[in-house]
Amino acid sequence: MARLLFDRGARGAIIADIQQHLADAGHHFDDIDGIYGQQTASSVQSFQQAKQMPVTGSIDTTTWTSLTNEPIPSLEQRCLDLTSTFEGHGFTLAQGNFDGAGITWGIIGFTLQAGEITQLVEAACAQDAAFVRDCFGDQTDALLAMLKEAWPQQLAWADSVSLGSQKATLAEPWKSGFAKLGGAKSVQQLQLDRVRAAYFQPALSTAADFDLTTELGVALCFDIHVQNGGIHQDAAKEVRAQLKAGMSEEDIRVLIANAVADHANEAWREDVRNRKLTIAKGNGVVHGITAVLRNWGLDEVAAT
Repeated sequence: MARLLFDRGARGAIIADIQQHLADAGHHFDDIDGIYGQQTASSVQSFQQAKQMPVTGSIDTTTWTSLTNEPIPSLEQRCLDLTSTFEGHGFTLAQGNFDGAGITWGIIGFTLQAGEITQLVEAACAQDAAFVRDCFGDQTDALLAMLKEAWPQQLAWADSVSLGSQKATLAEPWKSGFAKLGGAKSVQQLQLDRVRAAYFQPALSTAADFDLTTELGVALCFDIHVQNGGIHQDAAKEVRAQLKAGMSEEDIRVLIANAVADHANEAWREDVRNRKLTIAKGNGVVHGITAVLRNWGLDEVAAT
């Protein structure tokens, strides 16, 4: 039996890929926006009708293969689309010092404070220094010099180029420069490589530590590593103290979600709780987005 993969409400790069394939196949598409809405559903129905398939407007495994002739997106890709939607950055958006991390940029919100922006910019320079200079112009040397400074100096610089009462907006030419840098396929691949090594692989280890074997379990751990840097040692102890024989994985996920939130910064605590419980339970509303995770290709099935 074909499995449902993607349906209304899902967002991200995979959905944009579906939309592009629909357009290429001649099924009318005005706006490739990466949001699975009514237009996407109608175009899927049109494709299914043309292929004499069951007309559902949903992408199941059979429809995916017929439409794309590509492998089903990996669990890593599906987790990334969910978490990157919650993060709200995409590959290109750079924001200022709104949260004390200096600058935040890229698909999962890489930060200056964590050293990730330094690593990515330096890797981009190693690949194509001329392109990086094209992005930042005559400010390139100033940027590269700042990236070699100690954190207090980096933070002071980031604060000086952050605008607005919340410091969320990055001043020019930095905002446009990072947008152009993040728009390059080669730099996007650098970001994805970083996601895999620093977030997804550790998330798999965390899932194994708590015997989480489902797609939702891995998705929860991935989101925790991205937003919270992993499960705090004290939070992990609290979860283990509450584990009981025969608990369902969903109950364990809920324990983890609440423990992670309880140890989060108070300013963000309830946002963390809502986001983590949405993943733990498989549905919810995060930042105004209704998320039914089975429509994002994430379900209560074995992670593979």
